[in-house]
Amino acid sequence: MRHTLEPDARTLHGYFSPDYPPVLTIDPGDTVTVRTLDCWWSAGPYAGGPHDQRPRHAAYRPGFGHALVGPVAVRGARPGTTLSVRVDEVLPAEWGTTLAGSALTPHSDRYGIAGTETVHTWQLDPAAGTGRNQLGHTVTLRPFLGVLGMPPAQPGEHSTIPPRRCGGNLDCKELVAGSTLLLPVTVDGALFSVGDGHAAQGDGEICGTAIECPMDRVTLTLDLVDDQPLTGPVARVDGAWLTLGLGDTLDAAAADALDAMITLMSRRHGLSRGDAVALASVVVDVRVTQIVNGVVGVHARLADDALR
Repeated sequence: MRHTLEPDARTLHGYFSPDYPPVLTIDPGDTVTVRTLDCWWSAGPYAGGPHDQRPRHAAYRPGFGHALVGPVAVRGARPGTTLSVRVDEVLPAEWGTTLAGSALTPHSDRYGIAGTETVHTWQLDPAAGTGRNQLGHTVTLRPFLGVLGMPPAQPGEHSTIPPRRCGGNLDCKELVAGSTLLLPVTVDGALFSVGDGHAAQGDGEICGTAIECPMDRVTLTLDLVDDQPLTGPVARVDGAWLTLGLGDTLDAAAADALDAMITLMSRRHGLSRGDAVALASVVVDVRVTQIVNGVVGVHARLADDALR
């Protein structure tokens, strides 16, 4: 079955919560196509100035985080199961924004731009796969969603900013069309939501924003997989496995990602833990996912052709 969701007063929300009723209930294996706003709930392109003067969607409320669409319930999902999110298509709109400075990130002090604001407005050409800012710089687009996830099990409303083991604001640039994200289910039905379109982003997302943009069309296939229980996000990308680690520091996040990768290698290749550690030192790459969401992210990457 195929389903469609639009960003409107019924579907938009600015927190994760296990208390929100689903706006759509689907069977495992169904496909959902959504249109999303940018992270700031913008009603149109933004060229800088006070944030309270930014044109926003009528559903926005002060205190909201990312503009999320959902939640979508998946029949049969329950804690202890694994949700598979296959990204079939990601089509950005024709405009986007990058904002550096302001009070968005503590790293602004380190960069020497605290108290300033630099805005890059982007004209996006999804057909050509390029974006061009007002300074004339052109970049290659690699669109993905920054937020894909479920609420924590604890009742109440939870910020969309920190990533969690059940997903959320992962900001992993590898999760483009053709990838599959595996997440441990935290609540009955999964209550899956999406948002935070990025037309392009570097590993780290160092200023706190990518090319933030609406998505004209995102198509996802949601399924439940019969696999070993997961403790955190795992992804299948083009020619590789990723394990995503989270922590208060990069060291902690790297240890989390590598623990999951060693477990994955042990299961898939029938290795002892010691052998998996030794081989991981030879074939696994460790990359910074993002450093700007309070809880930082690191992903470990094992290419298919690296270990045979």
